[in-house]
Amino acid sequence: MRKLKILLITLALTAFSVSVLAAPVPPANAPVAYPHRVVTLVTHSSPGAGSDVFLRELVRYLQKYIRTTFIVENDEGGSGAKALSRVASARPDGSMMYAATPTYILTSLLSKPAKTYRDLQPVVNFFTDSEVIYTRSNGPYKSLKDVLDRARTARGRWGAANPASLERQAAEQLKIAAKVNAAVVSHDGGGDLMINVLNGTLDMGVGEIEEIRAQLEAKKVRLLAVFNSQRIPGYPDVPTVKELGYNIVMEKFRGIAGPKGLPPEILKIWDEAAAKILADPEYKQRYLAESLIANHIPHDKYGPFVEKFAADTATYLKATGVIK
Repeated sequence: MRKLKILLITLALTAFSVSVLAAPVPPANAPVAYPHRVVTLVTHSSPGAGSDVFLRELVRYLQKYIRTTFIVENDEGGSGAKALSRVASARPDGSMMYAATPTYILTSLLSKPAKTYRDLQPVVNFFTDSEVIYTRSNGPYKSLKDVLDRARTARGRWGAANPASLERQAAEQLKIAAKVNAAVVSHDGGGDLMINVLNGTLDMGVGEIEEIRAQLEAKKVRLLAVFNSQRIPGYPDVPTVKELGYNIVMEKFRGIAGPKGLPPEILKIWDEAAAKILADPEYKQRYLAESLIANHIPHDKYGPFVEKFAADTATYLKATGVIK
């Protein structure tokens, strides 16, 4: 009887071992589980503007690495204050996130809304974006010098996104550095701005490659200069503003922020997904075509990065008398 029990136990253990070995092993790149079936990504941008394009391209690949459904919602108004307030007031459980750019810092400093960038938790950064100066191809301006010369003889007409955008700050700084007379007109988004550049209402616009891509490829607009520290690899013939004699460098960060108090496991999922998605060959081909520069800043470094950016921006705005 004792030998029979031993035999039965041996057979049972063998069967268990075989079943464990035969169990399917999830592939290494399988999407990780997420505690919510739907995640809302909120942007202050209008449809077709920079942050909107960034999020809609991002979610196509995020779902390969995070097992949930992502939806993008445009919550325009107050130069980003409305969207910022909505996300800051949400539950800190990872179900709602915000497309973080310099706008949410500039809005906080310039408008002093009830909720500021300090009410959001920086999660992870994905990119550094290029700010470019462009004009209509059938217009009179062939170079940045032409636009500036016009603004020296008559009042220039320049365009940018909302008043708290980095594009607006870039245009204002260029106006000061070049000592020209130009009105910088704000718009709700890149689409509205493009219309006024194409119809000749504006001499030039300041924006991003991804939001002017269609008109650029159709040769309806031409690039005059970039605010990057170096020329954009995809457009090596376009000079930087700095090399044209104006010491202005503007590079926009693009990342994700959320309500304060996000759980560590949520932050870990986003950190790991960011590294994977930036290395994804298909996505890499797409974002390089948009002149986006991969700049993965993990959660533990992203908060200090945002604080430094805010401090530097506040110092500049105070020095120029924009804020006190």
